[in-house]
Amino acid sequence: MSGKLYVVATPIGNLSDFSERAIETLRSVDLIAAEDTRNTIKLLTHFDIHTPQTANHKFNERQAVDRLVREILDGKSIAVVSDAGTPCINDPGFILVEACAEAGIDVVGVPGCCAAATVVSVSGLPSDSFLFMGFFPREKRDAEKLFDYIAGNKSELYIFYESPKRIIDTMGLLSEAFPTAKVALCNDLTKTFERIYRGAPAEVLADLKANPNAEKGEYAFAMYVEAVEKAEDESVLSLEAMLTDVCVKRGCTLKEAISLLSTDKTASPTGKIPASKKELYQASLNLKELF
Repeated sequence: MSGKLYVVATPIGNLSDFSERAIETLRSVDLIAAEDTRNTIKLLTHFDIHTPQTANHKFNERQAVDRLVREILDGKSIAVVSDAGTPCINDPGFILVEACAEAGIDVVGVPGCCAAATVVSVSGLPSDSFLFMGFFPREKRDAEKLFDYIAGNKSELYIFYESPKRIIDTMGLLSEAFPTAKVALCNDLTKTFERIYRGAPAEVLADLKANPNAEKGEYAFAMYVEAVEKAEDESVLSLEAMLTDVCVKRGCTLKEAISLLSTDKTASPTGKIPASKKELYQASLNLKELF
């Protein structure tokens, strides 16, 4: 008879948040698959848990999964934990859970702490639906793609994680891209010096800069962005009209207007790249037929 896989959430800072059920589960299983055994041993020691551990992190998940699945099929029960919070939510665990599900193994959730869910609950922002985005993009190109996606989406709440060394730069980017957004920035959730910054990105940025300890602790934040309603004339503006608009306003040729509209979103009346270069060229031919 096969064992089971238990997905066990661990505290994100305050050990008092660890449930009796989670403690009993870790005591009763045969093995704990931990993101970092050096971190998990501190938790186990605190709660007098003596279950052996094995490493299960992003660098060895694929190598370890077959062995762990075999052990469960042979009758062992295993608990998977991350360093803090709920496994699989921006933490290791998915590969093992997926493999167990495919093998017909019972997967049992032992719920508890999750930074993303905690941020939503204390944000004070509309949360009927929300998108968890993981860590904020490090590369400028990826951030720009994200901004384009958000700008074209419906009103929505977005949840991000961010490192203390990057949080000021990230709020600076958001203050430029979404100046009217509403932000709830949480620092060191559940810990002694827990703090929540609230306001528009620029206001949060100012508060961060005023705090000499801003680059300490863990950050997670919620950002609510209202959808921007398009003006009626923008929503139906043709490519021909856009080309004409650029030619008149910038005093350039049709060829130059095609190049601008296909590469520079600031040249477009809608603030976005409206079409491919090929489509814009066809629109320019349509214009020439009119004159």
